[in-house]
Order: sequence, then structure tokens, then C-alpha cells
Amino acid sequence: MTDFATRRDLDVLDVAGFLRRNPDFLSEFPDLALTLRLPRHEGASTSLASYQLDVLRDKNRALTRRLQELISIAQDNEHLVARVHGFTLSLMRAHSVADTLSTVAATLTEDFHTDLVRAVLFRKPDGFAPDWLRVASRDDAGLAPFAEFLANDQPLCGRLNDDKLEFLFGADATRAASAALLPIEGHGFLAIASKDQNRFHPGIGTMFLKLMAEAVGAALSRFEPAAPKS
Repeated sequence: MTDFATRRDLDVLDVAGFLRRNPDFLSEFPDLALTLRLPRHEGASTSLASYQLDVLRDKNRALTRRLQELISIAQDNEHLVARVHGFTLSLMRAHSVADTLSTVAATLTEDFHTDLVRAVLFRKPDGFAPDWLRVASRDDAGLAPFAEFLANDQPLCGRLNDDKLEFLFGADATRAASAALLPIEGHGFLAIASKDQNRFHPGIGTMFLKLMAEAVGAALSRFEPAAPKS
């Protein structure tokens, strides 16, 4: 075949001959078909015009599917915003550390449909010790596997390794197919887990998780002893 890339004297007959020898050319370059101006009469051009229409229909179907996906995502985000807003309001109504933590556990379980919830605090709340609360000082050996997570101060999602699962969930560790860790600045962190291994995956967006963690941190800080005046 002639190397057209090296020729400078192409004419319409060369182009026509090339297309005749390569009838599948437009299947490799469908956008080219959309730029051609075709006569509206019976003949060879009719099939090419139909091809153009098919290309436009395919593009329209693809755009429609993408639009439906974006609408679905927007609706999911709208519902999530409403739940996070309600979560924040419920924290504002809490009257103590125990009330705050109980609200967190109940909301994450009921409204966000998680299978397991754990709160890990650096200080033990007075007179409050539910089975989903873990208390460990910052230098506790049990927190060693979480050192990198705590240093990054960002939500972490995915499959946790065995030492993390054992510390957080103990006998329930087998139910935690996927999990999310939410740092609570100055207080500890939250762990939520699901039996669904795809519920909390590494690629999931963490903006809402971060907002929830910040709301919990602010709520707990309301009940810290006031600093002595100088």
C-alpha cells in the first residue's frame, strides 16, 4: 500500500481509491463521519448517512446513561447531606459525654446502617462503660497498629489487618469485612464496620466521614473542663 504520510501530491481520486480499498475505515474514525457533508439522494451516500445517524444515537445513549448516573449520585449525596445534618443536630442536643457517645453509636447503627460501631477514647468518661467503648491512653501498646492512621489524622477505609480488628472488635472481628476509621482530634477515634466487604473501600469518598468526625470532636470538647484562668 502506498505510504500516504510521505506524499504531498494526493488528489481526490487517491482518497476515493483508499476508501474503496478500506471500507471499514470509518469504523475506526467515527468522528470523521460526523464532519462529512453528504447529498440527500438515493445511492451509496444513504448507507453513510445512516451510519452517521447511528453514531449520533450511540453518543446520545452514552450521554443519557452518564446523565442518569450523575442524577443518581446527586440524589445519594443529597440524602447523605440530610443524614449528616441530622447527626450534627443530635450531637448539639446532647447534655454530656455519655449522651454524646450514645447518640453517635445509635445514629451510626440506625441511620447509617453500620453493623459494628466502636469508640476509642484516650480518657475514660465518668460512670460510662458500654461494650462498644474502648479506652486506651495514647501510649497504650494496643494503639501501636493505629500509629500511622492517628498521625495522618484522616479517615481510613478498607479491610483492616488482624491486629486492628482484634483490638476493636474482639470476638466480632469476623463480621467486619470492611471498616472505616474516623479520627476525633484530641479525643481518640471511631471505628465503623460492615459485613459487606465493598461498603467501605479505599476509593470511597471521605469528605462526609471527616465532617462527621469533626462534629463529634466539637461535641465532646464542649464537656472538657475549662482551663484555669491566669
